[in-house]
Amino acid sequence: MKSEDKILLAHGSGGKLMHNLIKELFLKNFFNPILAPLDDAASIEIASSRLAFTTDSYVVKPLFFKGGDIGRLAVCGTVNDLSMKGAKPLYLSVALIIEEGFPLSDLEKIIGSMVKASQEAKVEIASGDTKVVEKGSADGLFINTAGVGLIPPGVEISAKNASVGDVVIISGSIGDHGIAVLSEREGLSFQTQIASDVAPLNELVEALLNVTQEVHVLRDPTRGGLASTLNEIAEASNVAIEIDESAVPIKDEVLGACEMLGFDPFQVANEGKMVVILPEKWAEKALEALKKHPHGKEAAIIGRVVAEPKKKVILKTSIGTTRLLDMLMGEQLPRIC
Repeated sequence: MKSEDKILLAHGSGGKLMHNLIKELFLKNFFNPILAPLDDAASIEIASSRLAFTTDSYVVKPLFFKGGDIGRLAVCGTVNDLSMKGAKPLYLSVALIIEEGFPLSDLEKIIGSMVKASQEAKVEIASGDTKVVEKGSADGLFINTAGVGLIPPGVEISAKNASVGDVVIISGSIGDHGIAVLSEREGLSFQTQIASDVAPLNELVEALLNVTQEVHVLRDPTRGGLASTLNEIAEASNVAIEIDESAVPIKDEVLGACEMLGFDPFQVANEGKMVVILPEKWAEKALEALKKHPHGKEAAIIGRVVAEPKKKVILKTSIGTTRLLDMLMGEQLPRIC
């Protein structure tokens, strides 16, 4: 059997292989107008209300890492997917697949972490399920979550809404989560401890929408990092995006780790950052609002939406050249969320 006839770890990386798998298999077979935009959450109209609905699964390895664990990651990730539609997250479901022999003390820590994260995000865990599989049938613990939230009237946010002339903002430094998890997994030590940025972003989104509802795109750059997220937006909106490399906040220790490991920080996962794309007239006020919140204090304007070359992301480098900023091609950091 050829490698292209099998699922590879790279199919879950957030890069081109996963992107192609979703479009050519899942979207092709499951196609409907609600699914078609491929946003972080679906927008569903029920009676006079618009609901955001999302689901996600978490297989991070290791389960505990500096700055968080699989429980906090599951709650925050689902809250953030709802928030990227401009929704107010309300309720989550939690399903656990537990391997036989898993330490009860670790499970108690993870559940406690989920409780704290849900309280921080002001959401309720309203439903759940538990399955236990034989030893060797899972890697300790997998978590699946689903979430529902309410989209305010007048809010229309989607990856297909980026318009020429819009400004691109990132809410903080990139690459923190991926390097923190990798450091824990591989036992790497750096002079400064790198912690995951995992956090709920619903309050940050609320602060942004209090400035203006004229937000075109919100996305959290998780698997595949900022590069993959920007490419998805450029493709969905049929535009180009120009990014100023020197404007993108990256911690020195993250940059150093990436240089040592041969990674591109633009392709490393984040779990507490968001991309904001909105009209230029709102850029400074939006930036000011983000910076007032603890999760947005490092926010920066990093680029703009342009007409050409369509469906491409152009990086203006710190040495004055330009290059294509492409999606992650293969497997860089599997099991990162």
